[in-house]
Amino acid sequence: MVKYIAVAGNMGSGKSSLVRFLCQRYPEIRPFYERNEENPYLADFYRDMDRWAFHSQVYFLTLKLRIHQELEACSQTVIQDRTIYEDAEIFAENLHRRGLLAGRDYDAYRLLYRTVSETLAPPDLLIYLKSSMRTIRRRVRRRGRAFEQGVDPAYLRDLNRLYRAWIRRYDRSPVLVLDADRLDFIHDLVDRIELLEEIERHL
Repeated sequence: MVKYIAVAGNMGSGKSSLVRFLCQRYPEIRPFYERNEENPYLADFYRDMDRWAFHSQVYFLTLKLRIHQELEACSQTVIQDRTIYEDAEIFAENLHRRGLLAGRDYDAYRLLYRTVSETLAPPDLLIYLKSSMRTIRRRVRRRGRAFEQGVDPAYLRDLNRLYRAWIRRYDRSPVLVLDADRLDFIHDLVDRIELLEEIERHL
C-alpha cells in the first residue's frame, strides 16, 4: 500500500538528513525535498523581508502545491521534506505577527492557502523534529547556506514557538514527535534501531 510520510521541523532541525537516512534504509521510498533554490525571491527576502515577504511566500506556496501534486501522482511510498502546512502556519504566520505580511496581502495569502490545502490529501504519518534553539543555530551555522547566515536569532526563536504551538493542534494525520537534540540516527546504532521501530509501528 502506498504511503505518504511528511517530515516537519524548524530550519536546521535535521529534516533533510532524516529523509536521506530513511531513503537509504528503505530504497523503495521516493524522497521529495524542498526546492528553495527555485524561489527567485528568497535572497531578496532575507535582505529585505518587508519588501519581499508576500512575493516569497506566494511562490513557496505555489512550489509546495506543485510538489504535492507530484507526490500524489507517485505510485510508490513517498517522503516529503517540509509540508505545505508549515509554509502557512509557521513561516507566513511569523511574518504576519512581525508586521511584514499584513492587510490585504495576508488575507489573500490565507485565502489561497485554505483553498489549496482543502484539495490535498494529508500525510499518513507526520514526523515532527522538535529542536532547541542551540541545536538549530549550531546546525544552520554548520551547513553554511549563505542566505541563512544572517538570519536574526529572534526570527528563529519565533519560528520555534510557532512550530511547538502548531504541532499541538495539528490533527490532519498521526504524529510522531522526535527529539532532534538527543536523537543521533546517523552515528548511534541504538537510536537508529529505536527510530526505525517507531516509524514502522506508526505505519
